[in-house]
Amino acid sequence: MKKYSALKEIQALISQKQLTLPDLLAYYFKQIKDKEHLNAFNEVFFYSAEVQAKAIQQKIEEGTAGKLAGMVIGIKDNICYKDHVVTASSKMLDGFVSPYSSTVVERLLQEDAIIIGRLNCDEFAMGGSNETSYYGAVKNAANPDLVPGGSSGGSAVAVQADMCLAALGTDTGGSVRQPAAFCGQIGLKPTYGRISRYGVIAYASSFDQVGPITSSVEDAALLLQILAGADEHDSTVSPLAVPDYPAHLNESKKQKIAVLKETIESDALDPEIKSAILASIEKLKADGHTVEYVSFDLLDYLVPAYYILTTAEASSNLSRYDGVHYGHRNTDAKSLNELYKLSRAEGFGEEVKRRILLGTFVLSAGYYDAYYQKAQQVRRLIREKMDALFQDYDLILSPVAPTAAFKIGDNVQDALVMYMADIFTVLPSLSGNPAIALPLGNNVEGLPLSIQFTAKHFGEDQLLAFSQAFLK
Repeated sequence: MKKYSALKEIQALISQKQLTLPDLLAYYFKQIKDKEHLNAFNEVFFYSAEVQAKAIQQKIEEGTAGKLAGMVIGIKDNICYKDHVVTASSKMLDGFVSPYSSTVVERLLQEDAIIIGRLNCDEFAMGGSNETSYYGAVKNAANPDLVPGGSSGGSAVAVQADMCLAALGTDTGGSVRQPAAFCGQIGLKPTYGRISRYGVIAYASSFDQVGPITSSVEDAALLLQILAGADEHDSTVSPLAVPDYPAHLNESKKQKIAVLKETIESDALDPEIKSAILASIEKLKADGHTVEYVSFDLLDYLVPAYYILTTAEASSNLSRYDGVHYGHRNTDAKSLNELYKLSRAEGFGEEVKRRILLGTFVLSAGYYDAYYQKAQQVRRLIREKMDALFQDYDLILSPVAPTAAFKIGDNVQDALVMYMADIFTVLPSLSGNPAIALPLGNNVEGLPLSIQFTAKHFGEDQLLAFSQAFLK
């Protein structure tokens, strides 16, 4: 069975009776088994997926199936699915069975997607290489010695290695876009508030956003259309009407594109990525788009502001995991204070502890104004500068990551190096804009390269239509 890159291919074969959903599922199960060494899945939902496949096959034959019938999808292990384990790849939640489903899972199931399993990720989505997981590092299918990116590394590898058609990740500061880039896939971070966060284990609540990783723009557009929209369970979701994203895909207009000069001229940017981006800029100009270089003088403040704000929110969000309310519980503690300390010390990994400590520090008396308050002011400046750019431009072009995928173990010991790798992805996260990572060929070692485009708030229709034309 060949690798399918779009749902329409699968649906066409099913309608021609050349393929059935149980057969397709069996194929993906075999792929997962054969590629176990990549460590993409924390758990495969054999039983529930098989039940779904049989029921949806019946609906297809009766002509009552939903829009996602034929899509086999994996979900990041921080997205709740009723009666299934969800752990955020942490010992803290080892064995925790979710009593309810997230809104995104409910919407997938309503449209007859088959959820094949939960995908490995950095612990509590904190990391950029998928090396902080309690279940061990995920490996890049292009070269198993290399990281897949993070935190949604399992999601990217599952699609890259043909273990499912599509996957959901979450993007706080680049956690959908960067792994998609490292694995040669399409990764979309929607506008903050476009998709409900209800039932998604929180890292930083004012940043977290669910997004799809796919092999085709069509599938990204379809998933966004189904997942987006108001939700009574999440007050931060926008009530704006959801466009028919797939219907807009062929509206290829000439765009006015701003290139962030400082990102292209950055000393951190790998020469091969720079060369590929410059070549794509020339192609965009040849295709009739207007491309202009603009200065973004706040680049040096992006990573510090991002880490101050997200760690502060993480410190608050993760305070609930104390062995009393829920989470891993130490059985040897002699007092309540000791129970809290030992449970949290044992349940959390090193990177999560580091971010909780940093977040607690910036929120503490005497430092709140100097750090957290200042970072919020910087975030406001960033948002205003982005809004001003979108007064004059349709899209913003930048790299996704400074390098291609790096070796497992190379950077994980140096937190500062890991944090600085987010320099190009955190801008849309701080401003709340939608952004997409698109494949840009491979380097001389055969590793995927990528490019990032950012659009105005709720401009996903324009962003996806442009992406479709860009990849043709």
